[in-house]
Amino acid sequence: MQRDRLIFTGLALLLVVLFLLDVCSGSRFIAAWKYLFGGLNADSVDARIVMNIRLPKALTAIVAGAALSVSGLMMQTLFRNPLAGPYILGVSSGAGLGVALVTMCGTALGATFLIGKFGIAVAAIVGAVLVLMTVLAAARRVKSNVSLLIIGMMFGSIAGAFINLIQNFANPDSLKLFIVWTFGSLTSVGWPELAVLTAVCLAAGGLCLYLIKPLNGLLLGENYARGLGIRVEQTRFLIVLATGLLAGSVSAFCGPIAFIGVAVPHIARGVYQTSNHRRTLPAAALIGANIVLICDLLTSLGTYPLPISSVSALFGAPLIIWIILRQKVS
Repeated sequence: MQRDRLIFTGLALLLVVLFLLDVCSGSRFIAAWKYLFGGLNADSVDARIVMNIRLPKALTAIVAGAALSVSGLMMQTLFRNPLAGPYILGVSSGAGLGVALVTMCGTALGATFLIGKFGIAVAAIVGAVLVLMTVLAAARRVKSNVSLLIIGMMFGSIAGAFINLIQNFANPDSLKLFIVWTFGSLTSVGWPELAVLTAVCLAAGGLCLYLIKPLNGLLLGENYARGLGIRVEQTRFLIVLATGLLAGSVSAFCGPIAFIGVAVPHIARGVYQTSNHRRTLPAAALIGANIVLICDLLTSLGTYPLPISSVSALFGAPLIIWIILRQKVS
């Protein structure tokens, strides 16, 4: 128990350090702590950069990292699959379809007023919600988790097919706008978008905490969980709902961020050496927030910012390869 507290405290302190570094780092270093504690002139250029760009970006990294990691952990528990992730049910593909319709079809139809930060976010939310509602309806009808997984993947494939068709007829400018969205970015999130993202993630996070006991029951199998009095069908519905809200909201405002939701749950279980969700759920949230902050720091090292999804993939993909090889050997 003492070891768990020390690990949690260490992760929390690391989060504070990385947060301050992320706020300070960019095209040029700014001693952001002076502004955060009232030492800089609020009207200075540095103060405006910190307040309007770097601070919401760093907070978005924390929210997005925690949301994707927690949703990935729940998907791996539900499907008993170490390679399951938050986007496996097609929510991200639905968000991508919404963005594709606005950026490419909207430009073709002359509805360019829809193309803006909130316009793209609303389109992504609508697309993600439509796919989520369809998957939730399927979750009430099918009894097998494998069937639900296949249905989610098929919805993702259908959305991907429509995106490819739209891309085939899009003009180069609107196509470039959509491709930039698929790279993932934290810089497009300002204070209004961050407020909406945080509110949705907090509500879904509260639902995740409510599901800790049923999640622990599912670790032992559905039959054992039913023997403990857990309503498996209702639990599955709530897990899909919470995951859809977390992954869908992050995709809507930040675009897809690869591999965080798949890789971080394994790190959380390895650090705490347990699968108990009372420990792994908060650990996954903290570790995910730390890793996305590190990825965000790496994206801003060069002259031109790098796509955060590419940086996160370079971190997550080798870990997943190691997991597969380790299982093969064992």
